[in-house]
Amino acid sequence: MNYRHAFNAGNFADVLKHATLVRILVHLARKPSAFRVLDTHAGAGFYDLTGAEASRGGEWREGIARLLAGPVAGPAAALLAPYIEIVKAHNRNGALALYPGSPVLIRAFLRPQDRLIACEIEPGAAAALARELGRDRRAKALAIDGWTALNAYVPPKERRGLVLIDPSYEDADELARLAQALPAVYRKWPTGIYLAWYPVKERAAADALAQRLRRAGIDKLLHAELDIGARPRIARSRPATQPGPHRRAALTACGLLVINPPWTLADELALLLPALAAILSDARGAAHRLDVVAGEK
Repeated sequence: MNYRHAFNAGNFADVLKHATLVRILVHLARKPSAFRVLDTHAGAGFYDLTGAEASRGGEWREGIARLLAGPVAGPAAALLAPYIEIVKAHNRNGALALYPGSPVLIRAFLRPQDRLIACEIEPGAAAALARELGRDRRAKALAIDGWTALNAYVPPKERRGLVLIDPSYEDADELARLAQALPAVYRKWPTGIYLAWYPVKERAAADALAQRLRRAGIDKLLHAELDIGARPRIARSRPATQPGPHRRAALTACGLLVINPPWTLADELALLLPALAAILSDARGAAHRLDVVAGEK
């Protein structure tokens, strides 16, 4: 996958990932005790949707733009409201020009006692992230490889918190690396919440990832997927057309793995997934799945 996040910022995958991230943060902020978030592949902080890269990709028009246009009704609207409010707060007069990445979303929920470690290794994005977080004592931007950060910063001194793992998947082995890293870091901090995003490019590889985590003995695991190009099932993602020299194959399906999910999250995703599928899908329809599984002993 030829990856520059500005091309993909605000797309359907970001909407699913960030809506879920916000629900976890809402849960963490309900208790007065401090929490820490480790964002292993944090990106630049903000993305200019009017810039050359986002305009060329244009994926935000079928993602966050559709969500803001709505309508979203019922319980799903209330669940999405905190996420939507943050996006709108950074876009005045109703014009959608900026998309807040995960560190900006996380920062919105930090209280004086909470902390964020946001890691980014790509030089341009790392510099932008450092500028954005530099004056906030609650947050620290580090120019460090996210996989290295997992070993260095887990477990945190706080007993509560979240690890967000969202690599670029530019390298062919990153899905396998995620399958190795999650059980290892879970053993170091078995009470932490872990949210990992992955693209569904090959059905077998995505299924193998979830199965490996189950076999690792992880007690609580939530597995969710959204396919905006499926018809009518999520059994496989739509085959991509061959990209030309300036065109990348479109991603139509992605998934989330949540270890130690908040007790409310499964019910919340049961409401959010069909609502997002209806809003973000094109004429071919969409599909989604949600599994709550226990690890094998």
